[in-house]
Amino acid sequence: MITAEILDVTRIEPKLKHPTIFKYFDALDSGESFVIDNDHDPKPLYYQLLGERGNIFSWEYLLQGPQRWQVKIAKLLNTPGEETIGEIAANDMRKAAIFKAKGIDYSCGGYKTLAQATAEAGITEEELETALGNAGNQPLTASQDFAKWSPEFLTDYISNTHYQYIRENIETICGLTEKVAGRHGNQHPELYRLLQSVPAFLQNLLVHINKEEKTFFPVIRQKADRKKDPLLPVGYEEGLIQQSILLLQKEHYIIAEDLAYFRKITNGYTLPEEACNSYTYLYKKLLELEEDLKQCLHLENNILFPKAAAL
Repeated sequence: MITAEILDVTRIEPKLKHPTIFKYFDALDSGESFVIDNDHDPKPLYYQLLGERGNIFSWEYLLQGPQRWQVKIAKLLNTPGEETIGEIAANDMRKAAIFKAKGIDYSCGGYKTLAQATAEAGITEEELETALGNAGNQPLTASQDFAKWSPEFLTDYISNTHYQYIRENIETICGLTEKVAGRHGNQHPELYRLLQSVPAFLQNLLVHINKEEKTFFPVIRQKADRKKDPLLPVGYEEGLIQQSILLLQKEHYIIAEDLAYFRKITNGYTLPEEACNSYTYLYKKLLELEEDLKQCLHLENNILFPKAAAL
């Protein structure tokens, strides 16, 4: 195999970065590993590796910025590794609620193992496993069992529920942000930061969901139809779904980072004592948006994308 404990990705020509990393990974024997060293978070690589090689590796952050990121990538033994938190949440929404209560991001952080997630959340694996076990004893309604839904039904649900919510609330949230910043920004400068970022975030979000509805979802429906009837004409390029998933996952990561930024600058949407009704309503709507988007990202990253890739 190629012998290198640490691969300095910053020294590699941009167009050769991912091919070189794949070359190192493919040369590993089961149980062996190497470390990539980079100047930014290489999380998009995780999604590409998962999409092209499958769940045959582990991904462990050794350094997480701000100047350097190091990730240990190991090729698993012949049996796949333990379930990721994204897989657990996808298979049981009752357990997804536990992750949420513990402050564990399963929507865009679904690639992590229980050990990684608990270490970052500052809780023990035993504590989390007990809570997950208790959740599994609660009744599960059919409406929560998203993992059993077909990919084409999921696209309709996401479009008619989550995307519809976004479109209906963009104008309200933008208007509230401008109004509240104008009235209270001098006393609370974080409102000016919201004004600078929230409207742009929402416009980019609208572009993102329009792209999914116009280019990605139709291909999923066409492939699902052709799976039922192979004689139907092919109206898409082979490999388009996999390429789209890689791009959309990167955009989802940016969305999650923006949501985390809004939460950070507002101190978890903590209202000042003198907050007026508009101020209170703005934070309520931003929290509502965060909740809706995280659920949407979970449905796409952890359920829809794997189903679509398997068509």
